Amino acid sequence: MKKVLAFDIDDTLNVAKTPITSEMARVLKDCLSHFKICPISGQKFDQFIIQIVDPLKEAGATPDELKNLHLFVAQGTQYYAYDGTDWQQVYNYPLTDEQIAAVSSAIEKAARELGYWEEDKLKDGDEIIENRLSQVTFSALGQTAGTEEKYAWDPDHKKREAIVEKCKQLAPEFEYEIGGTTSINAFIPGMNKVFGMTHLLEELNVEKSDVLYFGDMTQPGGNDYPIVEMGVNTITVRTWEDTCYSLKGILGVL
Repeated sequence: MKKVLAFDIDDTLNVAKTPITSEMARVLKDCLSHFKICPISGQKFDQFIIQIVDPLKEAGATPDELKNLHLFVAQGTQYYAYDGTDWQQVYNYPLTDEQIAAVSSAIEKAARELGYWEEDKLKDGDEIIENRLSQVTFSALGQTAGTEEKYAWDPDHKKREAIVEKCKQLAPEFEYEIGGTTSINAFIPGMNKVFGMTHLLEELNVEKSDVLYFGDMTQPGGNDYPIVEMGVNTITVRTWEDTCYSLKGILGVL
């Protein structure tokens, strides 16, 4: 029997950049009684709280249940655990100020040269390039753009693939990964989900065979593919509904 259920977030647990539904929250709450639940995503900590933790609390998750929820932020380069009262940062591997400046400059230059720097579409207070401490993330339309607008911007990934190729020429010392609907994550080579999963195994004292991972981008080049390459058992989903259906089946067997 598996001990850990690990998940991508966008299009795996939710509609991209929105809180998980009440149905998903109820199912995840039930899973917390049987498994350690570990989201691993490029998103920053406060989005984990908004999209996952707050809905779980609304579904009635208790402090003891939340102790089985482990947040692997920014692809697992940051890890937060619940102590029964609040979330505590267990580790963090931040980029230097110089690295953040260098990769941010490369991303902006690449997007501008290709015509994909769409500052005029940003909502007030939003930003295209976001410092997530251990990675830098390009979000073409910002974080707060509408879901339909985001899904329509680059459905075949061609725009982001072009940006990534140019970034590799401008700043080859970084690694670039397409994620979500409009995002590109940039980080030091090796600081992808393999890094996060490796630390998950260490922090939770489990083996790869103890983990079942759910992700929507498990194809080569997708940000879940490194987990597949690690040999972790993986279920490919396309929507949060697929994940919810699978979890209900697992709970049914239990």
